[in-house]
Amino acid sequence: MTAASIPSSSPSLLRQTGNQRILSIHFPHLSADRVARIRWGASWLTQGRPDHPPVVFAAKIDNAMRLVALDTLAERAGLKRGQGAAEARAMCPSLDVIIEDPAADRAFLEGLADWCDRYTPLVALDGKDGLFLDITGCAHLHGGEKALVDDVLSRLFLLGVEARAVISSSAGLSWAVARYGGAAVIAPENAERVLAPLPVAALRLPAETAALLERVGLKQIGDLLQAPRAPLARRFGPSLLLRLDQARGHTDESLSPRLPVPSFSAERRLAEPLQEEEHILELARHLSGDVRLSLERHGEGGRLFELLLIRVDGRVFRIQAHAAVPLNDADRIAALFRERLQAVHDDLDAGYGFEILRLSVLRSERLDPAQEDFSGVPDESQPLAAFADKLYARFGPDCLTVATLAESHLPERAGGFAPLEDVAAVIGSRPVDEKVFPENRPLRIFTHPELVEATAEVPDGAPRSFNWRKTQYRVARAEGPERIAAEWWIDGEGHPTRDYFRIEDQEGRRFWLFREGLYGRETSSPRWFMHGVFA
Repeated sequence: MTAASIPSSSPSLLRQTGNQRILSIHFPHLSADRVARIRWGASWLTQGRPDHPPVVFAAKIDNAMRLVALDTLAERAGLKRGQGAAEARAMCPSLDVIIEDPAADRAFLEGLADWCDRYTPLVALDGKDGLFLDITGCAHLHGGEKALVDDVLSRLFLLGVEARAVISSSAGLSWAVARYGGAAVIAPENAERVLAPLPVAALRLPAETAALLERVGLKQIGDLLQAPRAPLARRFGPSLLLRLDQARGHTDESLSPRLPVPSFSAERRLAEPLQEEEHILELARHLSGDVRLSLERHGEGGRLFELLLIRVDGRVFRIQAHAAVPLNDADRIAALFRERLQAVHDDLDAGYGFEILRLSVLRSERLDPAQEDFSGVPDESQPLAAFADKLYARFGPDCLTVATLAESHLPERAGGFAPLEDVAAVIGSRPVDEKVFPENRPLRIFTHPELVEATAEVPDGAPRSFNWRKTQYRVARAEGPERIAAEWWIDGEGHPTRDYFRIEDQEGRRFWLFREGLYGRETSSPRWFMHGVFA
């Protein structure tokens, strides 16, 4: 069992520097591996793949079915990407043609990206068939860069996924060698020597630019390194030099991690996988203690925690827990996941067990130390915060709401409900000044005004009777009108002026009605709406 507690404050966009090390993983037969795992299981590579015809994937391109992906057997048969499906079937009558499923391929690639979190949280998607991992400072945890590459490839092999992996100082160089080269680890001083014999297509150029370079005799990257830069830029555009400099590591290239980078994290790598929920919770409590030390050191408390569970077969589970107030108490953090695991119990399939557990703080806030008084009575917000934490764990972070005010003239827009984010702020909040509420408002206001049929003696006067919800009401008294207009910037959205009346019928029931539209100016036939009822 190994442990690590890693505080970090990495930005969402990672800019490459001279000290960075980037791992590029290329999956040359991603679609075929996905289908093979479904048909024969994840261990087909080790146990031997059953006899089967070549497999290709086709999609409709320019009103014709063309090949977009192939397996190894199809490539050995001489088939190519972009080739027509009918021509390919003529060359290989036993060909197994499968319709392309980009959504399934994307989900499979994202699952592999989740699996790569075992090496670093800085994982970025690379097109449709690759990943970038920023492993700066992580290689020593796995025995060095060569050992890390070997571990990645061997584990993917056991999962039934064919891959190529390369580490270098730039994403461009790693990408190029992973697809066109043979090295696994490239030292910074060997970048140009490794890059030179590769084809120009390894620079991630558009297909037409690469074809034009080959036509003029510039077939290898080394030919570009020796050519004058100014003529290259004039004839082929600035993107050629940009890609060349990125591959050489002379120009920064930003990589965007697909998931937020945790502020603090702690993990355990287990020699024996865990399956029982109680064992997972006990280990989560120990991880909470490691995270607590990092939080205290920085004077912060966590608001959003994530427990990462990596199963033996590579499947990854992410369980998030929200805290009502900033937390750095190990027992309370562990209690969050006890409630959360009970809520997701049916969806958590341990399989053959979890081999890696990682607890991360995805969002934290400043936590000022507070001292209790000599009475020993705890802060009055703690019981409410503990209650809110249980509800968050069972029903989600939006289950508790608080009333809010908004700047709007329209009554239905002047207030609403928002998710409760800070329990301590609610406990210490002052009562709302009654002056912010207009007088003579009904106790209950409808979210959506309801249309009524009303009859008035004069067009601008109060109604004498109205029909609402299939019931006829006769007006005994009326007060008004109170004219309310929408904000000037939303007048064009279909909000005519309203004239509100407070109505009392002959049986003493009181209502709040309004007439929509000014008679003779905004409309010739105003409509009446019920907007609220008084107690």
